[in-house]
Amino acid sequence: MASTGVNVLRWSALAGGLFYGFSHQRAITATQKANHSKHEYDQKAKLIEQAKAEYNKQKNPAAASADNVITDVNSPQFDLEKFLIKVSKENP
Repeated sequence: MASTGVNVLRWSALAGGLFYGFSHQRAITATQKANHSKHEYDQKAKLIEQAKAEYNKQKNPAAASADNVITDVNSPQFDLEKFLIKVSKENP
């Protein structure tokens, strides 16, 4: 038969283990929830930025193509170097 001191030690170890497990699980869950909410926020921010870019492209198409390279070969403002740079950027 075990003495009283050993039983107190066993029950104390059990209570300490339960407390540690509970607090550790709460910390893990809180971290996962924070990561999940950050991921959702980043997704929404990315969608908003894409929508803003599309809106700007629809409302102001001249600003969307900021390079303004003239592709008409017969035009007097045609610049072959700018045209070739534009084509090389589009088709790497």
